[in-house]
Amino acid sequence: MYMLELFHGPTCAFKDMALTVLPYLLRKGCDLCGIKENILILVATSGDTGKAALEGFKDAPGIKIMVFYPDDGVSKMQKLQMTTQEGSNVNVVAVKGNFDDCQTGVKKIFGSEQCKKALAEKGYLLSSANSINFGRLAPQICYYFSAYCDLVTSDQIRMGDKVNFTVPTGNFGNILAGYYAKRMGLPVGTLVCASNKNNVLTDFWNKGMYDVKRPFYKTMSPSMDILVSSNLERLIFELSGRDAALTKERMASLAATGRYSLRAEELKKIRSEFFAAYATESDTVDVIYEFFEEYGYPMDTHTGVAMSVAQRYEEKMKKENPKEELPPMVVVSTASPYKFPQDVLYALTGNDVKDSFKGIKRINLLTAMKVPETLKSIRYKPVLFKQTVSPDKMFDEVMKFV
Repeated sequence: MYMLELFHGPTCAFKDMALTVLPYLLRKGCDLCGIKENILILVATSGDTGKAALEGFKDAPGIKIMVFYPDDGVSKMQKLQMTTQEGSNVNVVAVKGNFDDCQTGVKKIFGSEQCKKALAEKGYLLSSANSINFGRLAPQICYYFSAYCDLVTSDQIRMGDKVNFTVPTGNFGNILAGYYAKRMGLPVGTLVCASNKNNVLTDFWNKGMYDVKRPFYKTMSPSMDILVSSNLERLIFELSGRDAALTKERMASLAATGRYSLRAEELKKIRSEFFAAYATESDTVDVIYEFFEEYGYPMDTHTGVAMSVAQRYEEKMKKENPKEELPPMVVVSTASPYKFPQDVLYALTGNDVKDSFKGIKRINLLTAMKVPETLKSIRYKPVLFKQTVSPDKMFDEVMKFV
């Protein structure tokens, strides 16, 4: 079992892997297409995308970026990262609701001709740093190849051997990038889809029906607190034989009724490529504690979800096929433990702290893991963004910004 650490970028989360590249792709794309208008980037975030996008696009010429996050739906550290963001072209607004409310609001703006017209009159074109923009997903495909090559060059596997990946996911973008890597020829065995208590994806795999009519839970892995996994639409499109009309029909059903179903052959295909399960809050705490006790390795809560599900998958496979050797497992680690210090400290010690920076200090004393300077310095930065709006007022804030 191997850990793929994707949190060594400027905001300590895996989104940096794409969002440090996307501004350059976007600028080049505009130049190639002869686009002269200013670009307005709209972002809905469950915590990590927002800060990574703000950092990637800050002070970019001809571009403004506006981030919407769920009020009380991100960790204290994630909120501080966003609300202390510097840059002449950035704006951050809290939304009364959860991530799905933020994402739905942004999608409505993108789908509204009236909104586009109002922005055009101000000289702006809309774009996104969410994975609705394929430029966000494309760079993420690369680290699956990179991880595989690392295993080959370190003599852990031979070229052509299969490797499994476990990915903690809510919006399905990260694991979808792994699926695209497999379609491009990477020898991937099983893609293990790890969810938290908001287990809509696990139920989808088990029952063949996507159903968002269920309770929404706030968990210690807030970046995965999502019920409408927008990138799943892309997988459904592939499974249906790229049937755009059928995919559109299913998405319309999801919007109207909160659910849609797969055909039997599609469900069989998805189960042949993926395994899905979820970890409860106690599962997550247990695995973070036990893994640190065993190996001295601290992990964040999202990685804890993935590790719990990865272990369950391997136990299941060994029980069903005791004589068959399993491919190596790569657990995709998506954030630094210091981004969620209170929950990680609780998992490691059972102690609660109200102050994030006290949590960081205690984790550092316990683990000796270096604290990223970008998180350490937030403590002394002023909070620049305090605005909170209801979902129906999001576009009003956009117009004020431009």
